Amino acid sequence: MYAVGHLALGYLFGSTSAKLLHRKINVPLILVLSILPDADILLQPFVPSIHRGPTHSIIVLLLVFLPLFAIYRKRAMPYFVAILSHPLVGDFLVGNTTRLLWPLQTNFGIGIPITSSTNIVLEWSLFILSALVMLRTNDIRRFIQPHLSNLLLCIPAFTVLLPTILSFPLGVPLWLEPPHLACMLLFVVAIMIALPTLFKSGLHFRNCL
Repeated sequence: MYAVGHLALGYLFGSTSAKLLHRKINVPLILVLSILPDADILLQPFVPSIHRGPTHSIIVLLLVFLPLFAIYRKRAMPYFVAILSHPLVGDFLVGNTTRLLWPLQTNFGIGIPITSSTNIVLEWSLFILSALVMLRTNDIRRFIQPHLSNLLLCIPAFTVLLPTILSFPLGVPLWLEPPHLACMLLFVVAIMIALPTLFKSGLHFRNCL
């Protein structure tokens, strides 16, 4: 999937699991985790076969989260569900097959072409649904309040910016540019609102020295 699809899936699955567990979530962190498995793209020039491998493995992700489950227990579950939605739902449905059980070399996936009209409709639908849920749950207010954790949105902002503007690692189809640009605008606004809080925190720290 493109960034918009993964972001929407991560938010929808993370927020739903949080509601079922009666827990609050950190929305920026959920969004970061929803696209984090694709960090392996940065290593692809050096290790061509790494994409959709270790960082997309259910086994690896579970092992990484085991200490978090031991410390935070049920509070960690929405974040685990959010990151798991990336390979288990998004990449299973769209694009090349995924090694969900890496280090086993078995591949899984339906293989819907990423540039197909089916995927464009799917990602638009997920984007609209996630926007409606954000409005319904009032999570949208998070982006216009000066929380330091909103600075985490620099990561998903770049995952939206790079393919939309610079076509890296691949270009976004014209029909999917509007939701990508909408996400980028929302993230940039949230980051700009959070920056004064960062400066105030730094000033407070210096005054304590």
